[in-house]
Amino acid sequence: MKRIALYPGTFDPVTNGHLDIMFRASSLCDVLIVGVAENIGKNPFFSVSERRFLIEEAIKNKTNNSNRKLGEIKVKSFDNLLINFARANSVTMIIRG
Repeated sequence: MKRIALYPGTFDPVTNGHLDIMFRASSLCDVLIVGVAENIGKNPFFSVSERRFLIEEAIKNKTNNSNRKLGEIKVKSFDNLLINFARANSVTMIIRG
């Protein structure tokens, strides 16, 4: 059984602390999904697409400068309940930080 973890958040903006949790979590699973939440109740500084882009670029930059073995990391956005997003992606664990 594949271990699929979900690390949800708004990531507005993504921080080094977020990245640290992502890289630590990626070693615990086969696939880590970084779930970028779109919360209409908040007024984000960056749009969802901008936040996804910033996270993807930060992961690439950090991966290129790291000698650690990392699992697969995917960045996806969602605008519904966390449990629905987790079920739709066959998530087996949720990462909180």
